[in-house]
Amino acid sequence: YQSLLDLLRENGHTEVKKGCDTANCGSCTVLVDGRAVYSCKFFAFAANGRKITTVKGVGDWSNPSHIQKQLHDTNSVQCGFCAPGLIMAATDVLSRYEIKAQEELQQLLKGNLCRCTGYIQQDQALMEATSKV
Repeated sequence: YQSLLDLLRENGHTEVKKGCDTANCGSCTVLVDGRAVYSCKFFAFAANGRKITTVKGVGDWSNPSHIQKQLHDTNSVQCGFCAPGLIMAATDVLSRYEIKAQEELQQLLKGNLCRCTGYIQQDQALMEATSKV
């Protein structure tokens, strides 16, 4: 069966990244009905009739979401490959949980890997974003 990731990319949604293709890196994260899922392991047929949101659906350069703006303003993204998935996971997490500590946020986002930043700047930026939800 075709994955939602492959369907999205075949239809021009290259903002959804294909990293590991095994649900281990989080770069393919999108929202399905408002909840973060790894699109590489989500069957395309299961998305029929559901609301699919990619990073382009939460904001862009001219009108970024508070999460995108915070990551940008703090230089928390380097190569940008993992950023769309991280933004989508954080969008879900910050909409559902009242984050009190950085460790809690780290635990909730541990499925999104980034090899460029070392996570410190990203974690700090996302903690700052929690106050703007």
